Amino acid sequence: MATLQVNGKAFEVKAAADTPLLWVLRDELGLTGTKYGCGVAQCGACTVLAGGQPIRSCSVPVSAVAGTPISTIEGLGGAHPLQQAWVKHDVPQCGYCQSGQIMSAVALLQSTPAPNDEAINAAMDGNICRCGAYQRIHAAIKEAAGMGAPDAPRPIAVDPAPLAVPPVKG
Repeated sequence: MATLQVNGKAFEVKAAADTPLLWVLRDELGLTGTKYGCGVAQCGACTVLAGGQPIRSCSVPVSAVAGTPISTIEGLGGAHPLQQAWVKHDVPQCGYCQSGQIMSAVALLQSTPAPNDEAINAAMDGNICRCGAYQRIHAAIKEAAGMGAPDAPRPIAVDPAPLAVPPVKG
């Protein structure tokens, strides 16, 4: 049994000491915003913050973070500046990687409030987006940092009204 500090609340968890934090968050605490991607800490979908630092929860045993403040995507509450910028720049495509991407970006902006491109690239390295939304992720981070990010490429808006096709004369 261990005590976890997650999103400002204390939880007594019954998981074995070697259980990955990811499964404790999802299965015991019901915090399913953190995703399972690869299981070997290579994709970043499971990223949460432990003591303000990004960690891959799929490979960190719960015993290693007992007593350490842990923050998940649910702890941001939906109105965090990064979450707002994510929506503004149409970052989500399939959405699977987004919680890990956002948590890595939160850690970056906490340590470097006005990151340059190199700092953003370094902080986001290892967070894989299968949809390739990297330019929009980059723009959203700059937006949240208040750096006046230029608009990232956006999907083309299509009018859902049917096109009027003139009849064929024959």
